[in-house]
Amino acid sequence: MTALQSAALLLFINLGLLWLLMRIPLGVRTIRLTRTFQRPPEELWRAIDPAGTDADWHHSVISSKPLKNRTGIVEQIYSHLDRDGAPLRRLLALEPLPAAGGRGFRSRIADDSTLDLAFWRDFSESRIVRRLPDGAEIEITQTDRYRGLAFLLFRYVMLRRELRALEGWLETGASVPQGYFERPTFQCGLAAVSTFLLWPFFGLTTYGLMISTFLTLVIALHELGHLAAYRTFGHESVRMIFVPLLGGIAIGGRPYKSHFEVATCALMGPGISAFFVPILIAGDNIAAHGLLSEQFRGPLLIFLLILGAFNLLNLLPMQRFDGGQVLRQIFRTPRSLIGASFAITACILAIGWEVGVSSGILAAALAVFILLSMIGAGSLKPRHKLEEMKAGERLLVTFGLYAAILIHGYAVIFSAEKLF
Repeated sequence: MTALQSAALLLFINLGLLWLLMRIPLGVRTIRLTRTFQRPPEELWRAIDPAGTDADWHHSVISSKPLKNRTGIVEQIYSHLDRDGAPLRRLLALEPLPAAGGRGFRSRIADDSTLDLAFWRDFSESRIVRRLPDGAEIEITQTDRYRGLAFLLFRYVMLRRELRALEGWLETGASVPQGYFERPTFQCGLAAVSTFLLWPFFGLTTYGLMISTFLTLVIALHELGHLAAYRTFGHESVRMIFVPLLGGIAIGGRPYKSHFEVATCALMGPGISAFFVPILIAGDNIAAHGLLSEQFRGPLLIFLLILGAFNLLNLLPMQRFDGGQVLRQIFRTPRSLIGASFAITACILAIGWEVGVSSGILAAALAVFILLSMIGAGSLKPRHKLEEMKAGERLLVTFGLYAAILIHGYAVIFSAEKLF
């Protein structure tokens, strides 16, 4: 398999996975989980009833209590933060749910301090406690309209974790976070898995392993840039999730507050990588003058090419790419956004032309990027509008985007000329 065929196959697999995870129309789906406990049903009911005396048992729930002036409405306060750093507030509308051999309720979201209520339009949840001869059974169902498997799987995992946390609380009196997925050691393992999954696409040789390792390092460095930006804007908890074959995702600790914050956090992925471009070029020059072993020149240039190409492609003005995120914050009208998107795309295609990529491949790549843009369309609508950029902030982000494209474009041209 040639390098071009390998790249095409990898792109095809990524497109398919992205469509399955983000855009496949699943319609209305219901998640149902049951768990038995050797506990009196009354004890379980006090915990799962939002108006119960033990409703705040979970480690992420600060309080859960009915509103005195609104019948059937329960206010829940979570340790998760809203965009202003205050605890998330959510109102549940409850109605009794008849259940044979037990009791239950159905709930819907009546208010949310972080998300627009349109997000919860099709959401409902029911919880039932049934008496058993040797204890009790809890049945939880969640119904919502889904587009893509990712959020459906996320909710399923979170419900399983909640039931495990409940089991621990019943045994020890304390609720602790469940799961290992977000832990750094587990993510390092996923990064290693991603490296070995990418290896066959570049040839099962030492050279192919080097390329797949470099690509994983570039992805990690890119996501660390996003994490650094989140920390700078005061996010108390940040984490990076590695998704084998698809790359990585940086997750902040609260919703965005302003358009400037969105643009800066997106730009810092390729931005922090840009700082390594002159270092790698300097390393190549040092090796060229005999101050460093000549055998390091090839790997340095390959790493520089991967670093530049990955971040340059990430700056394309597509919906889920960093470039698209930044441009949507800078340009607030459809006409200006379309014009800027064409300009950025033309610049990146010109860099590809400069390094010898054929017009046919560039045209095919453009078609792929359009497909990616369509796959990534749609996002969560926040409850409150983001703060608009000031003139100085807009200018700063614009120059940052220009500098990131220029630096990574130069990295691609410099390394390609030396290698080929």
